[in-house]
Amino acid sequence: PDILMDYLQEGGRPAFQARLVLAATLSGNYGIYGPAFELCVNVPREKGSEEYLNSEKYEIKHWDLDDPASIKSVVARINTIRREHPALHRTQGLSFQHVDNDLLVAYSKHDISTGDLILTVVNIDPQYSQSGWMDLDFGEGVLDHDTVFHVHDLLSGATYEWRGPRNYVALDPNVMPAHVFEVVLPASTVASLGTDVDMRRNQ
Repeated sequence: PDILMDYLQEGGRPAFQARLVLAATLSGNYGIYGPAFELCVNVPREKGSEEYLNSEKYEIKHWDLDDPASIKSVVARINTIRREHPALHRTQGLSFQHVDNDLLVAYSKHDISTGDLILTVVNIDPQYSQSGWMDLDFGEGVLDHDTVFHVHDLLSGATYEWRGPRNYVALDPNVMPAHVFEVVLPASTVASLGTDVDMRRNQ
């Protein structure tokens, strides 16, 4: 948590946000290096070093937690999403999804007991917008080419209607480098997910 790697030094705010989303949605447990991470502190002690300049390991720090550079609102939103979605409570149920762009990482997490299904897509390029086509696989019989379903981005609030397993995504890291989608499938596909519990679905 106190290692300032090149990715954070060079990627700035988008890199911190991308790492936050990856950690919080891939694992059932995660943590961050307090205010230094929230404030996107990325100045190394020297070139090539992974040590922070003016590290709080060696001095008392007084952090401006209201600094506009802070990503605390994103941290708070991610933590709310984690609390509200059982699929993110455990590391089990993780399945990586194919994307035709290596700079986009996509994976789903499914909680069998509740039917909660979350799809996360992260742009790991902190400088440029990246886009690509995903080929989703939620299990045999869940999606065919005519299946219409909705995905609700829990970070932005936007909802999209998708059809079939192949769908397009684009992420600008300077806006938000990730989607955290709640997947809302039609009732006819629920049984194929391996649960007899009603999923949240379109009315």
